[in-house]
Amino acid sequence: MTSPKTNATLRSTTPVGPLPLPGAPAPTVIPARPEPLALVPTQTALIVVDMQNAYASLGGYVDSAGFDISGAQGTIAGIVRAIEAARAAGMLIVFLQNGWDAKYVEAGGPGSPNWHKSNALKTMRARPELQGRFLAKGGWDYELIDAMKPQPGDLVIPKTRYSGFFNSTLDSSLRARGIRSLVFTGIATNVCVESTLRDAFHLEYFSLMLEDATHELGGPAIQQGTVYNVETFFGWVSTVHAFCQALMPATATAAAPAATEAATA
Repeated sequence: MTSPKTNATLRSTTPVGPLPLPGAPAPTVIPARPEPLALVPTQTALIVVDMQNAYASLGGYVDSAGFDISGAQGTIAGIVRAIEAARAAGMLIVFLQNGWDAKYVEAGGPGSPNWHKSNALKTMRARPELQGRFLAKGGWDYELIDAMKPQPGDLVIPKTRYSGFFNSTLDSSLRARGIRSLVFTGIATNVCVESTLRDAFHLEYFSLMLEDATHELGGPAIQQGTVYNVETFFGWVSTVHAFCQALMPATATAAAPAATEAATA
């Protein structure tokens, strides 16, 4: 008799991660799904995807285009906490910043699929009074939100498409610093976060997504779809609490044991 198909992710309790380099410090094991992930903090970068006014502030592009950003605003505190823990552990912090030049040449014209699929560009065409307002370099919409201003030593890498690796210096900047593993936070889970994480997989990076430090565009089912894709096919999934507790057990809050359980369930 044929067994029923469950589409279940194969799980393990044995940590995985990049092969250790000679003389490298012992890795930190992060509770994650589908198995724990062993990371060396100094060979890991925390990626903050598109935490800009466009995506996380009232009056920004996403809000103006009719998407619900309340959940995005709810991720801010968790992302800040993850940044602080990562920075204290010696991880590189990388801010990705999505947008184009003020004349939108980098966005592509009618011959580019981006011209037809970008909701920012489509909203501006539908509402001419908004022309030039969304995701233009130098404008408020393009700026990183006030809660996430880069510090000395952090990298800010501009990008013009969903993936942070496309036509950018991200890959070369990471490789020049010996980075092997990436921790993903930011917006939108199912668009720029997933696009960048998929490319990271193809470029041989080990990628961990903190599911409660990301937010989708489209609803909770969309979030769960990306979580399934990541933990089943492209990387690993954990929570802010589990990540911070693994990096800084003495200072991690003890108020969220359920978060650690969720990361390993």
